[in-house]
Amino acid sequence: MHRRGGAAERCTFFTGFLPKAAARVWRRFSFVNFRIAAHSKRQALDWSLALVSQGIESILDCSGDAGWGLLVEESDQARACAVIRQYQKENRRWPWQQKILLPEISFDWGSLAWVFLIGVFFWLSGQTASLRDAGMMRSSAVARGEWWRLFTAIFLHADLAHLASNAVIGFVLLSLAMGRCGTGIGLLAALLAGAGGNVASWLVYPSDHQGLGASGMVLGCLGLLAAQSFPDLKHHPKAIKLAVTGVAAGGMLFVLLGLSPGTDVVAHLGGFASGLLLGTLLAFWPQLARHTATNLAAGGIFSLLTVIAWWLALATRR
Repeated sequence: MHRRGGAAERCTFFTGFLPKAAARVWRRFSFVNFRIAAHSKRQALDWSLALVSQGIESILDCSGDAGWGLLVEESDQARACAVIRQYQKENRRWPWQQKILLPEISFDWGSLAWVFLIGVFFWLSGQTASLRDAGMMRSSAVARGEWWRLFTAIFLHADLAHLASNAVIGFVLLSLAMGRCGTGIGLLAALLAGAGGNVASWLVYPSDHQGLGASGMVLGCLGLLAAQSFPDLKHHPKAIKLAVTGVAAGGMLFVLLGLSPGTDVVAHLGGFASGLLLGTLLAFWPQLARHTATNLAAGGIFSLLTVIAWWLALATRR
């Protein structure tokens, strides 16, 4: 930091002023001013913002061999230096610049097909009462070997309000999960997570337990997204902190969405945990999300699982 007389050189910029006030400020700075040297343009800009926040006017200067710096009035010299010292002290260990682990957020509108599908099943179940009976999750039936109920129950809903809540929240979360994990992979992983939620209900509840709905799959999407916060553990110095933060955020959303009174909390928790597990596995192979053949294969498996599960469900009712 040093005193400087005379006008600033060519490469001089105004910071922290409205255009109409620039001429007035320049006239004041053109005679006697105090120059604060900076290591880079970015540092000078940061300092200028700190000074502006305290009501101190400054000019960004890069004259000659002196490099980048700030010009302030000599009367503001002591206060400007004090502000910059305080700014450096407060931000000494603050990681201003970090690599963004997940720079893009993709919203896959293909999830509308899933919303349409569960809507069709809701309409069909209203037309044919036996459809709901054939596909509903029943712990006793699963224990007898009717494994397909773990999947068919996901497509059924008790009433319009049940369908609407799962369709709206599921549309958002599934779109984000498909955008992050890939269209086919995200859809298949969400279905498997929903089945995992039904497995949890089967293991925990007594044999007369019954259930239906896509909420386990919806919260499975939340688990998939929470797991995507796991960075490359080999290269990021704060990998564990970021991973824990992501899971904690997902957990708080789970409390908000998955612990409503009168709902199957065990299925919700099982779906969320299954999604978290599958999402962790997928997080270590992010390239799969953009692999067309893999997504097509995963979409085919989703379709095949759905068709086979419902074919078996309806065949056993005959």
